[in-house]
Amino acid sequence: MPRPRSTTTLPDLSGRLAVVTGASDGVGLVVARRLAAAGAEVLLPVRSPAKGRAALETITAAVPRARVSLRELDLASLASVAALGRTLAEEGRPVHLLVANAGVMTPPARTTTADGHELQLGVNHLGHVALVAHLLPLLAAGRVRVVSQISIAAMRGSVRWDDPDWEQRYDGQAAYSSSKIAQGLFALELDRRSRAHGWGLTCALSHPGVVPTGLLAARPEMGRDRDTPQVRLIRHLSRWGLAGTLETAPLPALVAATAPEPAGGLMFGPRGLGHVSGGPAEQALFRPLRSTADAARVWGWSERLAGVRLPEGALEPVAPWRGATS
Repeated sequence: MPRPRSTTTLPDLSGRLAVVTGASDGVGLVVARRLAAAGAEVLLPVRSPAKGRAALETITAAVPRARVSLRELDLASLASVAALGRTLAEEGRPVHLLVANAGVMTPPARTTTADGHELQLGVNHLGHVALVAHLLPLLAAGRVRVVSQISIAAMRGSVRWDDPDWEQRYDGQAAYSSSKIAQGLFALELDRRSRAHGWGLTCALSHPGVVPTGLLAARPEMGRDRDTPQVRLIRHLSRWGLAGTLETAPLPALVAATAPEPAGGLMFGPRGLGHVSGGPAEQALFRPLRSTADAARVWGWSERLAGVRLPEGALEPVAPWRGATS
């Protein structure tokens, strides 16, 4: 199979609808801005309306003709995910690109979602599982490219099968790795099932390397009242070119989302030493992501925890959208 080219010049995306989670700041904001600049209509589902409006203003200042809008979404609430699914179903637009980018990282103490799940599992993984489940007809109608933004932390560790919510002996870093491994395995299984049943979804993985985003910065809402030593170090390394920047870190996700050749089942990340920085390139799957048995297992495990059911076979036909041509 021909491999996608590692290019950062995006194709013309006019007529395409892109949904980018976690686009109110950081890597997701740059992904959304670049997609809008390439002509896509970009939908930003955000938890904070104020941050969403600021992101919208940032994008339209850089891309005056951008078509970008906000919707409400809190990935830490499965009810909020379901509500967004209903809203978009009522709008009826096929979705052509879905970038599952939103995430939280290493709360200093165990924190839970509105549904009682450990926060990183809930936001990084289960919220996106539920989003795919609720939007599946629209994703299939758009022959969607799904990009799951995982992390270099998925290079090590395993899924916490028997204690998914870390009720025993919470370890923030291990829980983060577990959530990202689960997210990656689910995306790979989604790609396999789509091909087997003709759903029309193509799913790829990306990771941004190491970059000074807000994930490790002060986050009072997560019990972190000051920047971590790690993010201070990463900012220093980034200035010297030894870690990624907010302009380079989004490139793997953009390549995964727009590469002209099939990208299903592939992973993209920075090509530099240790995959922490540099231009985007296809990479071998991290070892914890290579087990097809684990991917099949995470499917039903995720459905149960997220409270959703995904189809076992072919999808019901979707009525064609009567809006502007896509």
